[in-house]
Amino acid sequence: MLHQRWIAVAAVAAVVSLSASSAEAGKCRQNSRKAMRQTQTVAYHQPAVALVAAVAVAAAPEKKDIIDTAVAAGSFKTLAAALKAADLIDTLKGKGPFTVFAPTDEAFAKLPAGTVEDLLKPENKAKLVSILTYHVVAGKVMAADVVKLKEAKTVQGKAAKITVKGGKVMVDGANVVKTDIETSNGVIHVIDAVILP
Repeated sequence: MLHQRWIAVAAVAAVVSLSASSAEAGKCRQNSRKAMRQTQTVAYHQPAVALVAAVAVAAAPEKKDIIDTAVAAGSFKTLAAALKAADLIDTLKGKGPFTVFAPTDEAFAKLPAGTVEDLLKPENKAKLVSILTYHVVAGKVMAADVVKLKEAKTVQGKAAKITVKGGKVMVDGANVVKTDIETSNGVIHVIDAVILP
């Protein structure tokens, strides 16, 4: 009789144990399914996230170098032609950084008649290089820093005089008419006259 009771108790314990195991297994299966759904959701959204990131990068305009920026502006055709004649294109497409005080086409037009044509001749290349490099300063000098200077040493070797008067900035007598045109390898400040060393 006692023996039968022990068998019954053991059977009940086994059922309880089996039920608990089933419940645990069920929980495990639920957790596993939940984790799988999360993984699938992440996997599903990853391409979309990557696509959004790619579109954002593509939408951000890439900065051009000094030469390409000047050409794209359309008002520096004479400067571009002079830089080409002086073989300075590759230099200003280089790593830099450079600060360029860029005379507009109108600025070159203020020079005495025939001056530009004369400077573009092969025999006057050294003179042209000297004039153009006088418009270039090594390093990236933003307008906020330019106004603190009295002069700026140019790539040509000589220093260009900087004057600040009534909120206007002048470089060797040329007015700075537009500032801080940032490029991939420096900055351009537009001036209304050609400065001469």
